[in-house]
This record gives sequence, structure tokens and C-alpha cells, in this order.
Amino acid sequence: MQVYLAGGAVRDLLQGRTITDRDYLVMDATKQEFKDAFPGAHEVGRAFPVFLLDGLEFSFPRATSITDELKARDLTVNALLLDEEGELACHPLGLHDLHNKILRPASRQSFIDDPLRVFRAARFWAKLPDFTPHNELIETMRYIAEQGLLKTLAPDRIGQETVKALNTPAPGNYLRLLAQADCLSPWFAEFKDSMNIPAGPLPYHDTSVIEHTCRVMDALAGDEYSVWMGLCHDLGKTRTPAHVLPKHHGHDKVGVQMADVLSKRLRLSNAHAHAGAKAAKWHMIAARYEELRPATKVDMLMDLHLAQMVTQLFSLVVADRGTDFSQEAMSDVHTIVPVRLPKELMNLGAESGKRLRELRAHALKNSNK
Repeated sequence: MQVYLAGGAVRDLLQGRTITDRDYLVMDATKQEFKDAFPGAHEVGRAFPVFLLDGLEFSFPRATSITDELKARDLTVNALLLDEEGELACHPLGLHDLHNKILRPASRQSFIDDPLRVFRAARFWAKLPDFTPHNELIETMRYIAEQGLLKTLAPDRIGQETVKALNTPAPGNYLRLLAQADCLSPWFAEFKDSMNIPAGPLPYHDTSVIEHTCRVMDALAGDEYSVWMGLCHDLGKTRTPAHVLPKHHGHDKVGVQMADVLSKRLRLSNAHAHAGAKAAKWHMIAARYEELRPATKVDMLMDLHLAQMVTQLFSLVVADRGTDFSQEAMSDVHTIVPVRLPKELMNLGAESGKRLRELRAHALKNSNK
């Protein structure tokens, strides 16, 4: 039995990066021989054998030889194996592409065999933004889309890759590469033509809807839900009638349902769905925070406070518009949340809600005098 450290762990080791995940490849052994050697291993793989042991993943080869196994992996820079003696086996272009920071498919067939690698490739550019996607990668991804293979993927697999991409240093690259390779449909179909839609009139915007979205995502890197809010905030702009462009009146209202639909399509959590919808709903209103009536502030802040998204929403405003009202907003939250109804106004149904809103708006008005 030969056990190799495989893929990203070897890549990170060669680059001097901290190894966060260790995956192993088992060669020259049957599943039963592996089970006999490691009785605590638990088989989880479906398409091909994968075992979990002490939190580590041990996979069995897809091919019969090391050379073919390396070509069956996703990217050349991940097609690397290190044995127990320190000997390195790699894709013919693996070291070249690693040295030159190139993202290239290990083979077109490996993407045909597992079309999810389209999204993994996009995620790797988000994870490794100093690398450059090779034309061969873009062409392979485009081929997979043209063959209709993206439609065959399970929604939760796309969602898992997307969540991983939200937690990378340059999450906007995830959408950028999908757009460059014409791989936005069917999973991100809302953005399909967004590279041809202006984000807004000059001087406020100088790019397309999708590039603006990617820039906002990059600016919010470091917080998963903030990045998802950045992805969703301008979805409504993709529905703006052509004769209205470059303006996008009402795109915030249109985007609320679109954000919810996208979250559900990818089988994301309820927290993601709420974050995306609230980003679409409130980002334009929050950008005019100083102009808002106290009652409008109360409506928005209480909605965000109950969802625990005040900080994320106002971070989005900074990334989107360059204006920072976060301190004022948090101060106002601390003013209105403690306000309570007197006993005589409780238990009056809708009337109680109306009066509480009035009291909170009054408290805001007095605090800002």
C-alpha cells in the first residue's frame, strides 16, 4: 500500500503556505486491505471510494496509473502527490503552472467526468487571486456549459462551492470567471447578460452590473454573509428595461424576491436567504441615512436588528456607495431597542405595534436634537 499526500496540501507546502486541509490518495491497495489496516476508517464516497479517518480523507484512484490519476484531477496546480519518502509526482505542467501561477485544467476529460469542477475552478481563482486563469481553462469551462453538463449537477453541490467561495480573499473572482467562461446559466442565470448592463449612470458607476457586484463582493471579503449580501444587492438591476438604462429605478424592490429565489435554488441556508433579501431591500435606503425620517429609520433598523444584520448592511453601503453611516446607525439602534410600550398600550394588536413605532421614532427625534 502506498499513501500519498495529495492536491492542495502539496501545492500549499510547495508555496510555503499554511496547510489547512490534508487529503490522501491510497494506491496499490484494495478497499478491504485499507479497512483491514485502518479499522476505524469510514467509507463515504459514492462515485469512487473515499474513507474518513480521524478527520482526514483518504481517496482511491480514479485511474490505473499515477500519470492517469494526475490527469483525472481538477487543475494542474492541484495534480500533485507527495509520498511518504518525500518523492513528488506531478502533472506534466503542474510545477510549471505553480511557478507561473496559472490555473489550467488537468485535462478536459476530468471536467467532463465531474462538471462541478467548473465551480471549483472559479472558487480557486477566488482563493488564489494572484493566479491567472489560462485560456484553456476558460475554453474547457465554456465547453462544459455548451454541452449542458452544468444542468446535471445537484443544487446543494453548487451551494457548497458557492459558500466556500464566499469565504475567500477575492470572492468576486468566483462570479468573474463564471461570467468569462459563459457559465452563469443555469445556476446564476440572473447575471447571464449583466456584463452588458451598465451598473448606473456616470459619475456614480463606470462599469457593468456584474463587475460592480464583483467589486463590492471583494470589498466585503472576510465576512461570508456580507459577501453574499454584496452578490445579491443589485440583482434587480438585471431586470431593468433597456429603454430606462442606465438608471435603475426600483431595482431594490425587484431584487428582494430575486435574492430569495437564488438562495433557494442553491439550497443555501435561511440565514443566507434573509441576508440577500435584506441587502436588496435596504441598501438604497440605507445609503441616504442622513435624509431619512425617524420612522423610516425605525422600520429599517428594527428589521435589520432582529435579523442581526445591521453591521453587515452598513458595511455593504460603504462597499457600494463609499458612505459610512455605521456609527450613526448603531447609535440609533441603541436608542430605539430599549423603548417599551407602557402597560396601557400593550395587547392592542396592530395598534400596539403602531404606537411602539411612534415612540421609537420620537426617541430618535429627541436623541438627534
